[in-house]
Amino acid sequence: MFITFEGPEGSGKSTHIKRLKSYLEGKGERVLLTREPGGTQVGRLIREILLNPESVLDETTEVYLFAADRSEHVSKIIQPALAEGKWVISDRFVDSTLAYQIGGRGLPEDLVRYINMISAKGLVPDLTLLLDVAPEIGIKRAMANGTADRFEKEKIEFHQRVREKYLEIAQEDPQRVKVINTDNKDIEQVQELIRKIIDNEKR
Repeated sequence: MFITFEGPEGSGKSTHIKRLKSYLEGKGERVLLTREPGGTQVGRLIREILLNPESVLDETTEVYLFAADRSEHVSKIIQPALAEGKWVISDRFVDSTLAYQIGGRGLPEDLVRYINMISAKGLVPDLTLLLDVAPEIGIKRAMANGTADRFEKEKIEFHQRVREKYLEIAQEDPQRVKVINTDNKDIEQVQELIRKIIDNEKR
């Protein structure tokens, strides 16, 4: 399966991706973890540009950089791993671009969806786990280590728009996108919900 984790800043994606990998490997599955941006050699350079707080990017430049990262990611990492029979779990994919570039930045929806379609080469996740969190809680979690990237530094209104777009995406495609609110749940509670969803999908 190709599984993507989505969510606003501080939703806990990285933590739960690692735990899910261990869970699946315990059941004998071969699992590849990857991320956007930064899943390839070129992607790591693009990630540095996109997340660097000192980068000043036009909104259109930003979406094209995400697309370039994804094109490399799909052709060099995701598709080969799926062809080998591995489970692929990606920290962010096309839904992030919809949420951040349409919801957050206000770019035209038809433009972003077209760019997504081209850069993803028609690949659609089998399952997307949307870890939802209120912006005030998420940003506080994300800033806990004392540093903030270019997106974490955005105003709270930006993050509210991102969250709203994510929830809209989930409403439009409930078969693929499963929402788990993490506001008042500890790590174990959230991970248990994730594993239940995965086990149901495997049946």
